[in-house]
Amino acid sequence: MTTAEKTRSRQSARAKKAALSKEPTMAQLADRHALYQESVQNSEFELDFIDDTFKQLTGRTAASMREDFCGTAISSVEWVERRDNNTAIGVDYDSEVLSWGEKHNASRLKPAQRERLQLVEDDVLKVNTEKVDVIQAYNFSYWFFQDRKTMLDYFRRTREALVDDGILFLDVFGGSECYQTQKEKRKLDGFKYIWEQAEFNAMTNELKCHIHFHFPDKSKLKKAFSYTWRVWGAKELREILEEAGFSETILYRQEFDAETDEALDDYIATEEAEDYACWLGYIVARP
Repeated sequence: MTTAEKTRSRQSARAKKAALSKEPTMAQLADRHALYQESVQNSEFELDFIDDTFKQLTGRTAASMREDFCGTAISSVEWVERRDNNTAIGVDYDSEVLSWGEKHNASRLKPAQRERLQLVEDDVLKVNTEKVDVIQAYNFSYWFFQDRKTMLDYFRRTREALVDDGILFLDVFGGSECYQTQKEKRKLDGFKYIWEQAEFNAMTNELKCHIHFHFPDKSKLKKAFSYTWRVWGAKELREILEEAGFSETILYRQEFDAETDEALDDYIATEEAEDYACWLGYIVARP
């Protein structure tokens, strides 16, 4: 063995030893589902919106809810915790995330509460459940459906799964930034959240997105979650809902501060929106 080969061998051995003895990074220790819940979901606010809007439109308090694309089912868990007669059905086809939700969220429920929660591993286009007061499909998860026929099928099935005065709750966003590649960064307690719109096809409205997490030790959890969506317009979605048999749809758009244009946590029923770069909203559909 030459001197150069011996040197490279010693360097390689030292590198392997250092790698074995090195402490795991924050990214390696991170739980992506816990990070997602902390950075993306706001179940308390969303359930407040469901409660308040349902009571306003129907005159009664909702009791039964189905959470489509439920993921970790945190919203379903918090729903059954709200009132002693509340029931929830969480539907998702990903067994891994459902298992995580069972272990970390549903496990905190008291036995009587746990009896009022069902977690179902199934496709929302095929699942059959008892009729409920509320169906929610949040975090733009239903934008996974990229053709009109499939979206229409999904809306028809949700309508069939609602009681006579039930309500379907969807979230929606719009504005010029929907159609652009970009990154949005937010600092949270102990990590940084990065939302990346990585690719956009202007011919099909197909949007490829990723969620990354960065940590104080400079480690990164890249593409912790990835999505391929179609960017659907609010008017188009409401037209499909009407075709699916819903008698009324209402768009609640996020309000903005009149002086600073900063987004507020208030949502108003409206048929108009200024040319905001990005706005968030909810579509409420009644059978």
